Amino acid sequence: MRLPPVTQALLIINVVMFLLQGAAGPGLIEWFALWPVATSGPIAAPSFQLWQLLSYSFLHGSITHLFFNMLALYMFGAAVEGFLGSRYFLYYYFVSVVTAALCHLVFVAWAGGPPVPTVGASGGIYGVLLAYGVYFPNRTVMLLFPPIPMPARVFVTLFAALELWFGVTGTASGIAHFAHLGGMLGGGLMIQYRRGRFPFARRRGS
Repeated sequence: MRLPPVTQALLIINVVMFLLQGAAGPGLIEWFALWPVATSGPIAAPSFQLWQLLSYSFLHGSITHLFFNMLALYMFGAAVEGFLGSRYFLYYYFVSVVTAALCHLVFVAWAGGPPVPTVGASGGIYGVLLAYGVYFPNRTVMLLFPPIPMPARVFVTLFAALELWFGVTGTASGIAHFAHLGGMLGGGLMIQYRRGRFPFARRRGS
């Protein structure tokens, strides 16, 4: 199956950036990861910069982190891009990335704690996951652990509920749960915008 252009480009860029991380050392993390506002990294890194709202999404903490994010993008991105069109999908993905970053920064500012960088495409991926559940609600999705099939709308609802639970309770610490929810929030806003249910509505339709 030939992947549509934006999904294909995102997969390639993320893999290339991960390889560059290994070659460049900590420099990429210090400059392009998402740092909390008014903090600096461990080696005199700059504080939060606007470009980090996007750049963090192209970095990953481990090969496992990269693998599961890219697997989800491969599984769901092609269908969503085919439905929305490549240009709108590109906007949709990066709005999800930015809202994920903003939600995470707000949560970190409220919760406090040491300045830890955030990396990963998960905010965009969770936005894509929401769109898949909305536009293809009855398609069967298989959980990996355990391997249980379920409709996409149930799958998405389950993931959103788990992220909210983990975020509120502090379970599974070290994961930016509110960034994941922020990605879904951004995706939801774009879906409503596309449907013409916003004050700045784009057009009517689904």
